[in-house]
Amino acid sequence: MKVIIDRFEGQYAVCEDEDLNMINIEIDKLPQGVKEGDVLIIEGDNIKVDKEETESRRERIRRLMEDLWED
Repeated sequence: MKVIIDRFEGQYAVCEDEDLNMINIEIDKLPQGVKEGDVLIIEGDNIKVDKEETESRRERIRRLMEDLWED
């Protein structure tokens, strides 16, 4: 399953899954250094950052923002 970190609240990362459901994951179960917007791959108890998908999403968002500000 893939999720995106939406925000951090207390000891939880609030994440959105592929079906747009929000789930809470304890921060101590996440890889070190994760941040809002990171895409995570969850396989059982193993959670890792999908660096390629995270960077792709950030680039798409950056381009959309640029398009909004162009005349």
